[in-house]
Amino acid sequence: MTKLVVISAGLRSPSSTRLLADQLAQAARTQLLGADVSEVEVHHIEVREHAHAIADALLAGFPTGALADDLRAVTEADALVVVTPTFQASFSGLFKSFLDLVEEGTLRGTPVLLGATGGSERHSLVIDHALRPLFAYMGAFALPTGVYAATSDFGGEGAAALERRIERAAGELRTVLAGDSIRKPKVDEFADFTPFDQLLGSIG
Repeated sequence: MTKLVVISAGLRSPSSTRLLADQLAQAARTQLLGADVSEVEVHHIEVREHAHAIADALLAGFPTGALADDLRAVTEADALVVVTPTFQASFSGLFKSFLDLVEEGTLRGTPVLLGATGGSERHSLVIDHALRPLFAYMGAFALPTGVYAATSDFGGEGAAALERRIERAAGELRTVLAGDSIRKPKVDEFADFTPFDQLLGSIG
């Protein structure tokens, strides 16, 4: 069974951040099941629900209760989908505070699909300038395609392009998790060769 943990850091309900997180999770699950992964367990984490517990944990030095359970789910995940709203050209403070509670080294090598939302396309570099360096520091493997969604991408003229980005990112996650079952077989360039003595014989 593949464990996919989805972290959504939207501050409102409903939120475009949660909407994008749901779309990414659904696309990833569909792609994985199509690659013969027998079962995909999706666990959603709404960071806003832990706001008070996060503050308490930062002050006390350790998380408790439901927050501790969700942090454990993050460290035990086979892959993560993380989506944050954009504030001041970066991720939200609540999102960062949640990740500050993840034990150092526990995400090393974990595939992460990065996502972000914002009011306009001007903030789209938040993924490469803020999220990617953060997860590189944590040792996680950030997938090549990050998915940014502006307000106009939901149901507007950018919806089709957003869907293509989502599918491409989900496909990359499938490649990482499903392995050789969906990769093209590698060609061994040395598998079929002419022995050196035969080459010498052909010269003579």
